[in-house]
Amino acid sequence: MIDAKIVLDSVGPNGARLTTFELSYPRFVHAELMTHRIFSRNAASSRAIPTEKLIARILEDPATPVWWGKNQSGMQAREELAGAAQEVAERQWLDMRHLAIEGVRKLERIGLHKQISNRPLEAWMFITVIVTATELSNFFALRDHADAQPELAACAKIAHRLYRENAPRALCAGQWHLPYVTGNDETQLRSDGFDDHALCLISSGRCARVSYLTHDGKRDPEADIALARERILPSGHMSPFEHVAQALTEGQWHELAQEAMVAWTLRRVPPGNLWGWRQLRKTLPYEHDFSKLQK
Repeated sequence: MIDAKIVLDSVGPNGARLTTFELSYPRFVHAELMTHRIFSRNAASSRAIPTEKLIARILEDPATPVWWGKNQSGMQAREELAGAAQEVAERQWLDMRHLAIEGVRKLERIGLHKQISNRPLEAWMFITVIVTATELSNFFALRDHADAQPELAACAKIAHRLYRENAPRALCAGQWHLPYVTGNDETQLRSDGFDDHALCLISSGRCARVSYLTHDGKRDPEADIALARERILPSGHMSPFEHVAQALTEGQWHELAQEAMVAWTLRRVPPGNLWGWRQLRKTLPYEHDFSKLQK
C-alpha cells in the first residue's frame, strides 16, 4: 500500500533538522524519487527477495495506478477514464500480472537467477524506501503537487503532513541520529554495553536490511553489526551509512564544512549530502571510491 512514516526526526544544536522516512509506493514510480539526488536512500531490492515471496506479495497486495488517466498529449493526464473503460483498464492491469507470474515461474524452473527473473514482476510491486534528508522543501513542492505522478504524489502528501505535524527530538552536540535504534531499544542496548560506535553500526545494518524486508520480528544487534562491518563495508556499499549522523554546534558545522570543501577542491572527495550534520559515511576511509578499498 502507499504509505509513509517517520522513522526518526532530530534537530541539532545548530538548528539543522534531520528526518528519516520509510516510504512505500508502487515500484513503477521509483525512478522519480531517484531524481532527488540530495536524499540518502536505501530501497528494497527486487533481486534480493525470493521469487515466490514477491509473487505472494503482488497477488495479495498488487500495486495499481491510483488514478486512471485518460490518454492525451503531454506528461499529465487531466481527465480520468470513466465507467466501463476504467473497469476494463483495471481488469487488464491485473490480468497482465498473471501473465507475468506465469512467465517468471517458467524462467525460474529453467534455472534463471532471481536477479533477472524477478524484474517482470516490478510493475505490480510496492517498494519500501528509507529516505534521510535535511533538505525536503523542493521534494514536497514538486511531488505533493497536482502535476506530480499521482502514485508518488499520494505518498509525498502523507510524508509532507507528517513532517509538518511532527516535533523533532532535540539532540545535543555529539549525539547521533540513529534510525531504527531509538527509545527503549537504545536504552537497553546501552545497558548491554553497546557504545556509540556499535550503535552506529547497528543502525546502519538495520537501514541496509530494507533490501531484504527483514525488519519484522526480533532484532539481533550482533547480527546487525556483523552485517554492517563484515558484509556491507568490505563490499563498498556505503549508502546504509548515510542515514546515521552526528549532531553539531554551529561552530563545529562551519569547521566541518570548510574541511569538506578543501577535500573536494584539492582531493576530489565529494562532500556529504546532509546540511549541519557529520554523516557517518564521511568518517569512513575511502568511502567515496571503492577502488581504493580494493588495493
